[in-house]
Amino acid sequence: MERLIAAQFPHWTGLPVRPAEFEGWDNRTYRLGESMSVRLPTASGYVPAVAKESEWLPRLAPHLPVRVPTVLAVGRPGEGYPFPWSVRGWIDGQAADRAPVGDLPGFAVAVAEFLRALEACEAEGAPAAGEHSWFRGAAPAHYDDETRYCLRALEGRIDTAAAESVWAAALEADWTGEPVWFHGDVAAANLLVADGALAAVIDFGTSGIGDPACDLVIAWTMFAGESREAFRRAVAQDDGMWARARGWALWKALLGLAQSDSGNPHDASNLRIVVDLIEDHCGPNRWRRS
Repeated sequence: MERLIAAQFPHWTGLPVRPAEFEGWDNRTYRLGESMSVRLPTASGYVPAVAKESEWLPRLAPHLPVRVPTVLAVGRPGEGYPFPWSVRGWIDGQAADRAPVGDLPGFAVAVAEFLRALEACEAEGAPAAGEHSWFRGAAPAHYDDETRYCLRALEGRIDTAAAESVWAAALEADWTGEPVWFHGDVAAANLLVADGALAAVIDFGTSGIGDPACDLVIAWTMFAGESREAFRRAVAQDDGMWARARGWALWKALLGLAQSDSGNPHDASNLRIVVDLIEDHCGPNRWRRS
């Protein structure tokens, strides 16, 4: 990392470089001095995000109610590292999966307001959902084969018939609107909290324009009860949008369960999500452990 900085941005040579508290999965993040960070893709599939975020984040930022990353420089492959990379301004705050949130329903409303503002941003010329977004923003049907494989693999562990009805409803609810901006990975780890409130949204690597249903999965992955209802009211989407959102959340939860062993600590969370999705679609008391 120090060699990359020295070779391409010598004016930052000598600033301390250290891993961020949470380095990330798709990208590795390092602190550069006290006011910057360095973000390096871990595989070729994440490389398109570098140019995309560099081009579009400055256009989106003025229209959003909370901070988003500021790209200060884009680096080239070099010093044994094979991909483009970026230098960004550091944003203070803790991820919502590790920080106390005082008013969770209020936080849910703030997330919904961010999503509504993002969807209202100018979409002309923006990148349409596809491979660069890992098909977030496209139809859930892109992951139909994978979802059905997971359902077969999980027979006996979950109510696969009820889960399949959630998935069928998602596939039937076609998106017919004009493409709008979506974030693509609205997860607690990408929501920064300061003083108990939403302060920033980070990691736009899977963003683009298309169907924003994928951004509603946080209704089940972070929110529940009053906060989920507050989010649902504030985001103000129709039944078809929610059906597709349940499909996106189900695909991800099933994938996590199918790829893990029974002792994986994330299993309980994924099982809870599946239960909630089934009850949200079919009504309460449909869950059974086969």
